[in-house]
Amino acid sequence: MINDKLIEPKSIVVVGGSNDITKPGGKVLKNIIDGSFKGALYVVNPKETEVQGIKSYLKADDLPEVDLAILAIAAKYCLQTVEILANTKNTKAFIILSAGFSEESKEGAMLEKQIVEVINKVDGVLIGPNCIGVMTPHHQSVFTLPIPKLEPHGADFISGSGATACFIMEAGIPNGLAFSSVFSVGNSAQTGVEEVLEYLDVNFDPDKSSRIKLLYIENISKPQKLLKHATSLIKKGCKIAAVKAGASEAGSRAASSHTGAMATPDFAVDTLFKKAGIIRCYGREDLIAVASVFTLKPLKGENIAIITHAGGPAVMLTDALSDGGLKVPHIDNPASKELLTKLFPGSSVANPIDFLATGTAEQLGIIMDYVDQKFDDIDAMVVIFGTPGLTRLFDVYKVLNEKMQSCKKPIYPVLPSVLTAAEEIKEFISNGYVFFPDEVVLGNALSRVYKTPAPASVGQRNLNINKEVIRNIIDSAPEGYLEPDKVQALLDAAGIPRVKEAVINTKADAVKAANDIGFPLVMKVVGPIHKSDMGGVVLNVKTIASVEEHYDKLMNIEGATGVLLQPMIHGNELFIGSKHEPLFGHMIVCGLGGIFIEVLRDINAAFTPVSFDEASDMMKQLKGYNLFKGLRGRPGINEEIFVEIIVRLSLLIESAPEIIEMDLNPLLGTPEHVTAVDARIRIGKQDV
Repeated sequence: MINDKLIEPKSIVVVGGSNDITKPGGKVLKNIIDGSFKGALYVVNPKETEVQGIKSYLKADDLPEVDLAILAIAAKYCLQTVEILANTKNTKAFIILSAGFSEESKEGAMLEKQIVEVINKVDGVLIGPNCIGVMTPHHQSVFTLPIPKLEPHGADFISGSGATACFIMEAGIPNGLAFSSVFSVGNSAQTGVEEVLEYLDVNFDPDKSSRIKLLYIENISKPQKLLKHATSLIKKGCKIAAVKAGASEAGSRAASSHTGAMATPDFAVDTLFKKAGIIRCYGREDLIAVASVFTLKPLKGENIAIITHAGGPAVMLTDALSDGGLKVPHIDNPASKELLTKLFPGSSVANPIDFLATGTAEQLGIIMDYVDQKFDDIDAMVVIFGTPGLTRLFDVYKVLNEKMQSCKKPIYPVLPSVLTAAEEIKEFISNGYVFFPDEVVLGNALSRVYKTPAPASVGQRNLNINKEVIRNIIDSAPEGYLEPDKVQALLDAAGIPRVKEAVINTKADAVKAANDIGFPLVMKVVGPIHKSDMGGVVLNVKTIASVEEHYDKLMNIEGATGVLLQPMIHGNELFIGSKHEPLFGHMIVCGLGGIFIEVLRDINAAFTPVSFDEASDMMKQLKGYNLFKGLRGRPGINEEIFVEIIVRLSLLIESAPEIIEMDLNPLLGTPEHVTAVDARIRIGKQDV
């Protein structure tokens, strides 16, 4: 667990500190000195008595007690050094910059494990190994550049990659993005992104703590911890954006169900982030843009005014905002007509508001005041202002700065002339504001920030399910696919509506079941997993003779153990399923059936437990959601029942986590009913 010895140490030792600042041990020491660390600073270097003006001890045994140790020595010497410091110098915080551990070999992994064991015994904290270090307001213990000026209102940044952390700061600082703390966790031998986020949550101070958290994650090893503390921080008023690297599906496992095939590990990441309220980003510039949006006044509506003196960027921004679900509405009212009289001839206030390349700083201020005070149907404004370099534009940027302070509506500055107006932009960000060099990147980021929902809340789910029956079935079931009668019993115990059906394995029973159920019928082979691919589904069976004929054909399919009979019903095809994703838990997935799921992959998901609100959002965010309302003469689908089935399936999975894959496919939906026609459940007791 992270402690105050790491965050605010009273003393630091750099083991391997050097006069050579081209080496990690030399550079980290210089950065600590340059950062005006106020505590006691020591060095261990067997060849020096003084390093960069700091007293150097020949060996760790000679040191006084010290809070934080930074190791910049060969991996093979780290364990012995940690043992000395932890056991005899009361050291409770360690940053190991050195490489050569689990990222390199089995021997390195074993060494890493031994180091963690030593530190755990003294209730200490380890950052790394194989990292660039840590920066807090109290010390800048990194061996890299840049070193941002740490501001209380800046972003707390946690990165699984030291190089990526540097590159993100390199790109963000010139845009005005500030940082509050930086943690590079390296191999995360003891402390990973999740543990740092936990610390920031547990120690959150509403008066002092940063409300912006940025994450770069390569491996999510503790998703439930991430979910818990991200959700908690966001509910406390924080905003979190994260890049999760490794988004391709190349490593996804083969699965025998529709749900398993679609719910890839990366899809699980999306689902986890959505449940927590984390905004997922897909690169450094994207993360910086989202973080920059976080620093400005929050957008409270979807209508944006674009103020510009350049047509092209305004068109591209309009496209980006529209694609993201925001609006650039036409403006035509008495106030806009009045505004037009204050601009040069040829200007337009229709939105985008174009005040021409000849427009003045005074006109820009007038426009922004009108948008803020008189255009009630506009929620925010984007100002795009560049320059061809003919004159200096300090007056324009001064007006923009003043209006960002005084206007009630949020203002997002797009300043593309990062070279030609470099001096003006530098002065602009010196006042504490960010800017966006690219309007499309801003448009995409702003749309996602606005559209990302708050963390999901389970709330009350006043539905009865028969947990005793469910557990009896699961406890007595072998691993693998459940028999159809057990599937039926589970659905009934969970209260999930299904068609009347019978599983038979004699021709005489088939005839009897057909008479009981009534015609027309559907007949399906029992046994093979993919029935339709093997000709194992027969529709619209209307006579006893047909029942007998098709029974024989179905039972001759390889692997057939019986035949299932159901009434032939009609409706819109729907899909609901569940999949257990190792470490993450169970995902509930829903979508429309047929081409929507097979080709378009129009699905949404949530991790259990799923609330009614979550289930409703899953349904409404489907691209084909309009079909629920009825379309082109086709009847709609009962939304209330569909949502309830999602919640009931979640309750079933919570009661029976041994269900690792489940499909309700298809369900048939009408305005009156939603009914499961086919269901498949796979048990994996060793997997959960």
